[in-house]
Amino acid sequence: MSTSLPLSRRDVIETRLAEGQEIVAASLAAEFNVSEDAVRRDLRALAAEGKCRRVYGGALPLLTPSRPISARIGQASERKQALARAAVSMIEPGAFVFLDSGSTNLAMVDLLPKNSELTVATNSIDIASAVMKRGDLPLILIGGAVNPIVGGSVDAAAVAAIENMNIDRCFVGACAVSAKNGISVHEHADAIFKRMLIKRSTIRITMATSEKFHEQAPHRIGDAADIDWLIVEDDLPDDEEEAAIRAGFTLIKPSAITTSS
Repeated sequence: MSTSLPLSRRDVIETRLAEGQEIVAASLAAEFNVSEDAVRRDLRALAAEGKCRRVYGGALPLLTPSRPISARIGQASERKQALARAAVSMIEPGAFVFLDSGSTNLAMVDLLPKNSELTVATNSIDIASAVMKRGDLPLILIGGAVNPIVGGSVDAAAVAAIENMNIDRCFVGACAVSAKNGISVHEHADAIFKRMLIKRSTIRITMATSEKFHEQAPHRIGDAADIDWLIVEDDLPDDEEEAAIRAGFTLIKPSAITTSS
């Protein structure tokens, strides 16, 4: 698709925002064969009309609708892989690891080291399937009714299943991260499940792509005190990084892991 008509381009952008899609200025500039400045002017105009939220590098819908896990797998895969590599480096041999449902946590599975005597527990159908395909890691699958948005079980049966676990490291999924509101998700049952997961874990880790600092989700999991490490992207804007640190989050960046290894 290629057009240089500003109104037509803006209509397409507005439609995508209405569908809940993230807008990346550089990608749109290439798609429409225009400059990034032209796309940014469109985004400024739409933001002034109250139709989007401007963020670093693009724009987000005013309200991000809940989407099933199947729609999120594969999106921003290279960025999630970078976070996942940093996360895997923080796992000690022999650990009992819980991978909470989420597309970034799914990216960790193929990166887990072999012959490390790890045991993996998860409530995620996709993560459990990926672990089974590896064939070299003991797996505990948390059962219950599967929530299609979450991609796993987060009902009362799932909460009861982890209530008596002693988890060494858990990787907690998040839909939104905020210096003010902490970590939040879209589903009420998911928030209850994650709060129990945090309670039963020695080390709690969350990975967050940069756009999650601009997302909004109604159900709060916890604040900075409930998470030991927050793994963020290298290009997280300075003001958001500083706000997160002031809120008490301990940030880890993939580049720091690479440099120290």
